[in-house]
Amino acid sequence: MTALLFGSLSSVADTSELQRAAFNAAFAEHGLDWHWDRDDYRSRLGKAGGETRIADEAAARGEDVDAAAVHATKSRIFQENLSSDAPVPRPGVLEVLEAARSRGWKTGFVTTTSRENVLALLGALESFVGANDFDVIVASDQVGTPKPDPAAYTYALSTLGEDAASAVAVEDNPDGVRAAAAAGVACLAFPNENTADEEFDGAARRIDRLTLDDLTSLTAA
Repeated sequence: MTALLFGSLSSVADTSELQRAAFNAAFAEHGLDWHWDRDDYRSRLGKAGGETRIADEAAARGEDVDAAAVHATKSRIFQENLSSDAPVPRPGVLEVLEAARSRGWKTGFVTTTSRENVLALLGALESFVGANDFDVIVASDQVGTPKPDPAAYTYALSTLGEDAASAVAVEDNPDGVRAAAAAGVACLAFPNENTADEEFDGAARRIDRLTLDDLTSLTAA
């Protein structure tokens, strides 16, 4: 194993409820009579992309909505929420990042969310982990297609100069797992509190705490 790739915000710190709250606040700010409770939100997490979820909601309701504008508001609110309600790293994340550094592995944050969201999260986590802990940060400004397209992983591997067979990804949602698998990267499913009921087809295994043994076992075979 030579590369460790975290595939989403909530694979590092569970921000799922902050995200849901930001969606609901954005709906209200745009005058939409929408509210996603936890069951509603969970039912929409099988598909990646907040703007896509908003557009799908509008289509289902037969409403004309500027999904990009609503999503931009949601992102702003989410970033504000991170500064006032800072999350903490998920179980095992700090330990495996330290192990990665000690072993000379390359590390990546491989998302298709906005760079602003990634940097806002890392800013909120700065006492634990920051942007300098990653050799590459991939975001939506670098890849034109969201997950489950493998473009983000392909870009990360190319930038790092690493082979897919020597890398392990950590993902919290089904489309992220599909993207890693499509790129030929072994993937651990690390569900967040709102994706715990999802199916993670293509994942090597499902975990509730990240450990070094989980990572190395996937490339040792």
